[in-house]
Amino acid sequence: MYSFILSVALLIAGYFVYGRISEKVFGMNAARPTPALVNPDGVDYVPLPWWCVFLIQFLNIDGLGPIFGAIMGVMFGQAAFLWIVFGTIFAGAVHDYFSGMMSVRMNGASQPELVGSELGKPVKQFMRVFSLVLMVLVGAVFVSGPAGLLAGMTKGFMSQTWWIVIVFAYYILATLLPIDKLIGKIYPVFGFALLFMAVGIMVAMFVNRAPIPEFTEGFANQHPAGLPIFPIMFVSIACGAISGFHATQSPLMARCIQNENLGRRIFYGSMVAEGIVALIWAAAASSFYGSVEELQQFVASLPATVNKPAVIVDQIAHSWLGVFGGFLAMLGVIAAPLTSGDTALRSARLIAADFLKFDQKSIKNRLIISIPLFILTFIILQMNFDVLWRYFAWCNQTLAVFTLWAITVYLSRKGKFYGISLLPALFMTVVSVSYILTAPEGFGLKLNIAVYIGIAVSVTLLLLFLYKRKVIGNGNDA
Repeated sequence: MYSFILSVALLIAGYFVYGRISEKVFGMNAARPTPALVNPDGVDYVPLPWWCVFLIQFLNIDGLGPIFGAIMGVMFGQAAFLWIVFGTIFAGAVHDYFSGMMSVRMNGASQPELVGSELGKPVKQFMRVFSLVLMVLVGAVFVSGPAGLLAGMTKGFMSQTWWIVIVFAYYILATLLPIDKLIGKIYPVFGFALLFMAVGIMVAMFVNRAPIPEFTEGFANQHPAGLPIFPIMFVSIACGAISGFHATQSPLMARCIQNENLGRRIFYGSMVAEGIVALIWAAAASSFYGSVEELQQFVASLPATVNKPAVIVDQIAHSWLGVFGGFLAMLGVIAAPLTSGDTALRSARLIAADFLKFDQKSIKNRLIISIPLFILTFIILQMNFDVLWRYFAWCNQTLAVFTLWAITVYLSRKGKFYGISLLPALFMTVVSVSYILTAPEGFGLKLNIAVYIGIAVSVTLLLLFLYKRKVIGNGNDA
């Protein structure tokens, strides 16, 4: 329990200390007008209250990842708690804050445009395709996930197929309508459900004196299948530590924020909040069944066809919070992926529109962009959920790598302290490269070979960055 309390305290302290450092490194300017005030269009560029922007950003990024990812990540043992804490403070929140603020400075530009402006046109073209693929993957994953949970709550009444249709219909509306008409109206309700879930589970852990593992027990790998902590755990726990998906969501809010001094609160703060949610579910999963070992035994007993994290969430919520509390908690868990899936497809529309230079004020133009994306999402939905999730997780971290390198180049070009993003960029490069080389869904190489290649790629990119920096030089403009 003490380790859990310390972890939460470190995350909160990270927001006030490292968040402020990040703000100073970027050079926040409260007097500078934001895109929402300069270019309001009534569809995507809409000035919103800061609390509304925070809730939307929080719900956008807080999908199944920090819940399901944390549950599966804690199977590795106490190391999961360290990754959530330090990954959030020094990598994830830095990634989210700088990508969000860069978008604010670039008139709400989408993630591929941000990355391309710093890493060059070939990378921009690649990122346009890569980020679109990720957004469609997210949309597909977050149709299937909540539909499965809702089907479990309505057994004998509505099947998963019907829920997929309903969720998909909602996504279509959320993608096409002005951001303040649907998303801006229902997110506070979803936010209440999600916050109730997190706070309720945390209080229940204290009331039930849950045996949460302590750091003093050590950090040995406890995964039942013997999967290595590095790099597998660092991909399994993505959204609760660092997630490239967030950089695709931040531009949505960069088009709604009314002052740059709100950036730390909205971008850095929402990532810290997500880290706390991940901590809560990691602690709950590791203590509900008595220990990590007993959790592993329970997971092993479940049929392969079952969504195992969903079963764990359902059991914990109903056991600790009762029928009504469990129902609200499950709604919170459902709301999280719903609000990530709808904005993922909305981001896909905006990325495609930016690339094609296609105005999005008219519903006709929005439909021209959206219909092919909806069709592609529906096709991908036919894939196995577990396969979808693994590819989503890797794409997620790879996108973070590109974004962190773009932030590093941006800070270097502005004459600012680029080390704040360079270190996580180097680390995540090794993680992403070594994972796809050693994972079964990748190339299946031996772990040591995969890690050596990952380190080599990371060092090569570092040398290239230093060379380019020396040749081009650095500026000092803000």
